[in-house]
Amino acid sequence: MRVVIQRVSMASVKCSSGHQDKMKTGMLVFLGIEENDGRDDIEWLSGKICRLRIFDDKDGIMNLGVTEVGGDIMIISQFTLHASTRKGNRPSYIRAALPVISEPVYEAFLEQLEKDSGTKIKRGVFGDEMEVQLLNAGPVTILIDTKNKE
Repeated sequence: MRVVIQRVSMASVKCSSGHQDKMKTGMLVFLGIEENDGRDDIEWLSGKICRLRIFDDKDGIMNLGVTEVGGDIMIISQFTLHASTRKGNRPSYIRAALPVISEPVYEAFLEQLEKDSGTKIKRGVFGDEMEVQLLNAGPVTILIDTKNKE
């Protein structure tokens, strides 16, 4: 699993199916899933996101997690995070799992994240065309890949 996490002061999503969601302070997380991602990846990544200290404490030091600041988390599925640009100019998405594999992993990840964070997770709709708006605070952008554990 690969994520791009952005600390935001607001974010919203409009999906082609009509679903909409929005949030104020928190984390906007773009999630890409590979074919061999499983339960270990889900649990490790969910815990890492919940414990990630990217919010300022009273001294202006990034020392607080999203739950400590009462922030929201929004998850947006994004298979393009696994783009390979090694050859040519057209990205290859061969590393991204097909929807039949990735959608159940996506749903399991959302469930785990709700359990670990103790909050309702905001979300887009898997497989929909989406318009995402965000206001990156900081800016703070973190990349995490469960295969590299970094």
